[in-house]
Amino acid sequence: MDLFNEIREQKNFFLIAGPCVVEDEDLMLQTAEKLVSEAAKRDILFIFKSSYKKANRSSIESFAGAGMQEGLAILHKIKQKFSVPILTDIHECNEIEAAAEVADVLQIPAFLSRQTELLVSAGKTNRIVNIKKGQFMAPEDIQLACEKVNSTGNMQIFVTERGSCFGYHNLVVDFRSFAILRSTQFPVVFDITHSLQKPTIGQTSGGSPEYAPMLAKAALATGMVDGIFLETHPNPAQALSDASSMLPLHTIPRLLDDLLKISSLKEN
Repeated sequence: MDLFNEIREQKNFFLIAGPCVVEDEDLMLQTAEKLVSEAAKRDILFIFKSSYKKANRSSIESFAGAGMQEGLAILHKIKQKFSVPILTDIHECNEIEAAAEVADVLQIPAFLSRQTELLVSAGKTNRIVNIKKGQFMAPEDIQLACEKVNSTGNMQIFVTERGSCFGYHNLVVDFRSFAILRSTQFPVVFDITHSLQKPTIGQTSGGSPEYAPMLAKAALATGMVDGIFLETHPNPAQALSDASSMLPLHTIPRLLDDLLKISSLKEN
């Protein structure tokens, strides 16, 4: 069974998780091994996430990733070693062919969610396309982004909520959006860590990751969320990107257990 249909048939939520960007190989393998193991123990379908490059850094000094060649090589090694699907960001059309050779899911970053050529080019790969709803978009606007991917004949899409702009330097999650996103008929993902960012605090983004478990449990309780997206790191304080919003890797097992309790309620 292909990945998209397997996700469609999941009783529990599926999990997308990993460090924000590809760092050194040992750290990436350590993180992947832990996440694969914890997801398998709980029969949770897992997709490893990390970006070979981040194009939307706050500052010119910010770490932007390992780069396409090295980053994709490390992601390919993780895919082969742990037999796990891979999700990574794409930012420009000339990246897509190489990214699609490794990634099972191509992610359209929130800031690029209206870029027609990027969406169409991603759709043509016949990979799953995860469209993050822009912070500036109403949830119903995601339908038009989906139609751009659909125009290629590709119906394999996730739609992801990651918060909406709420004044300067803050985001808020409108829980009505989960029902609106569900009306697309595609799996709905909740990106809990990016929803708790505080964009561009000085030269970096801040965040309030302590609220992540609460928001994740509340989102699953709506019955409208199919997947949970989170970024995690063995030592977030030393992470090279999104250090203020990623969750410590050691906290993930308890979070998954709590989320499974909520997810099980919809079966009763």
